[in-house]
Amino acid sequence: MKLKIAVPAGLILLLVFAVPVFLSAQPASDGSIPAYRPGLGDLMTMTVQPRHIKVGLGLQEKNWPLAAYELHELEESFERVARYWPQWRKKPIAEMMTSVTKDPMSVLEQAIKTAETSKASSAFEQLTEACNTCHQSVEVGVIVIKIPESSSFPNQDFRPAKR
Repeated sequence: MKLKIAVPAGLILLLVFAVPVFLSAQPASDGSIPAYRPGLGDLMTMTVQPRHIKVGLGLQEKNWPLAAYELHELEESFERVARYWPQWRKKPIAEMMTSVTKDPMSVLEQAIKTAETSKASSAFEQLTEACNTCHQSVEVGVIVIKIPESSSFPNQDFRPAKR
């Protein structure tokens, strides 16, 4: 019997992109190794996108506690991106992200608290479109985010816990 191990896409990307950076870092003249500063795309792929997926899957399963948790994690991911990349190619990333995501995230948070499926779905769709609006504004419209159709996390159950 062969054992198959599924590895989440985020972990694969981390290994492919981040590990070589750590291994190839050259010591500074004082012998220290400069701190790794993830690129904007790295942060989006490693922190924002997986949280967006998990919010969507939590909503699809009506797992309100998980959706609330992941929405908070998504908000923290956006904050990290804004802190490390307030500007990118002379575009005000921090301002743009806040302006396009604030309202949909607030509506989504309320819909999750009250377990309103249709309102939550609509707010998540608006949040997803906000991501695409931001991508278009910074001229990376080739990156199109959509509502997840399936899980890229085979080792996580998104259904509500049975009590």
